[in-house]
Amino acid sequence: MGQSGVDGNRVDPRERGRDRRADVVCLGESLAVFVPDGHQARRYLLTVGGAESNVACHLARAGLPVRWVGAVGADDLGEAVLAHLRSFGVDVTDVRIDPERPTGLYVKEPHADGSRMRYYRRGSAASALGPDLLAALDLSATRLVHLTGITAALSPSCHALSRAALAPRSGGHLVSFDVNWRPVLWRDQDARVLTELANAADVVFVGEDEAEALWGTGDPERVRELLPAPTTLVVKQGARGATLVEGDALVFQPALAVDVVEPVGAGDAFAAGFLAATLAGAEPTRRLRAGHLLAAATLCSHEDVAEPLPADLVADLLAADETTWAAARVTREGVTGR
Repeated sequence: MGQSGVDGNRVDPRERGRDRRADVVCLGESLAVFVPDGHQARRYLLTVGGAESNVACHLARAGLPVRWVGAVGADDLGEAVLAHLRSFGVDVTDVRIDPERPTGLYVKEPHADGSRMRYYRRGSAASALGPDLLAALDLSATRLVHLTGITAALSPSCHALSRAALAPRSGGHLVSFDVNWRPVLWRDQDARVLTELANAADVVFVGEDEAEALWGTGDPERVRELLPAPTTLVVKQGARGATLVEGDALVFQPALAVDVVEPVGAGDAFAAGFLAATLAGAEPTRRLRAGHLLAAATLCSHEDVAEPLPADLVADLLAADETTWAAARVTREGVTGR
């Protein structure tokens, strides 16, 4: 399957890197990830993950100039993270290499009800990031800055970085914020901070289950009452779909039926698809469908950043009527029911 944008247009890899401007800047921690080798018991393969860098990889593959900004250690795992991001066409020029702190990592452990994650990120290179990172960035050509609630939970200085990124902005760029509620990270901290951060963003993503845990409701209209400031609110409702709340509009778009292989990374894929379509000026239903399409491809893979669906298929489904959309089912072998 080839590389494709949300509008179905192919991206020529030779065009990447020619324009040093970054339409999108993604701030956060990228980690080395050890995943089980499906062919041998108790053997693990090294890959790379991290919410913000996953979004960066998806957007770069869709043809957008993207920078990932964070920190890695001066170690082999840090080199692996940077090589992975470069392979997708992500600009890593502004990444800090920490000579003392290690690259963060997590391990996917197989379990009967799906993978379990064990994180080793305390004292990582990214946990030392702070507001000074923003002062060193040129955001003059940037259209969107993306971050998540994970970064704010890593350390007090990362919390300050998140606040700085969401502070009143004079540059004209949008800021998107994925709540990404991680109870373990917030165990000894006040998670109400996430409400303040989300309400300072222009575009907010939150899962229905996350909203229920944080605010006692996953209902999009009630969540909107709690977050009145963002221009765009998207409540992800799992396999049922997602609801966009924007101005007076409340738009629900069902998700595609999917034969799920691994759920990890699907939320990042949804955010990337939605954001790419937003930057392209798409209307609400098309933005939601773009998110669902990229999420569906990731759900059918063990990878955090899976190959997108074929470009011609993406174009057809973005423009499909409701009956055709509802009949489609995404599997590892392709799409059936159209």
